[in-house]
Amino acid sequence: MRCADSEPATPTTPAGPAASAPAVTPSDAVPAQATAPPGPRTPLPATAEQGVKIVVVGGFAVGKTTMVRAVSEIRPLSTEEVMTEAGEGVDDLAGVESKTTTTVAFDFGRITLNERTVLYLFGAPGQERFWFLWDQLFAGSLGAVVLVDTRKVADSWYAVDRLEAHRTPFVVAVNRFENDPRRYGLAEIRAALNLSAHVPVLDCDARERASSKEVLLTLVDHLYHRALAQEAGV
Repeated sequence: MRCADSEPATPTTPAGPAASAPAVTPSDAVPAQATAPPGPRTPLPATAEQGVKIVVVGGFAVGKTTMVRAVSEIRPLSTEEVMTEAGEGVDDLAGVESKTTTTVAFDFGRITLNERTVLYLFGAPGQERFWFLWDQLFAGSLGAVVLVDTRKVADSWYAVDRLEAHRTPFVVAVNRFENDPRRYGLAEIRAALNLSAHVPVLDCDARERASSKEVLLTLVDHLYHRALAQEAGV
């Protein structure tokens, strides 16, 4: 039995994409701690029954670390390091010239959706030289969020390709930047990434807790309906 006042360890999830979608209904997917500020030791509810591994992926400097930090109810684990000469001439800092650190392994956070369901969030590194870590992060995950920067849409192609190869369900969240002169619409993003009609695409602000939660709730709802369709043989 889990002690309510102890910090849980990172869950061990089954390897490979064969894990089934969580039994979460849309009515269940209501944040139980919508107004609770993140803290270093927020305990899990004693009624928590299932942990769901979610991966947040996307191109360099798209906002993955920002999203995990914004939504996590615990102090997130971060593996950010100061950017070095290895990234000069490789990492595209256009629009994020003030960025001085980058994720070199993964970010980790946690959010309780309701009394039974907890999401464990893994933010993947964005640079191409760290992409070899992605397949390891995808192992055991039930779903993913692909963050898109409309100034660099092509940076999201690899994420979509790898998730489709793993048959991992995902949603696409367009993180809007204030200095984006083009403002592509969601339909244009869907066409540019050649997404299937069933893949949800929505706007978000990765800095905002409520907006990031909405992305995760959309993903959980997507997983639920995919599970129903599979059970029905659709």
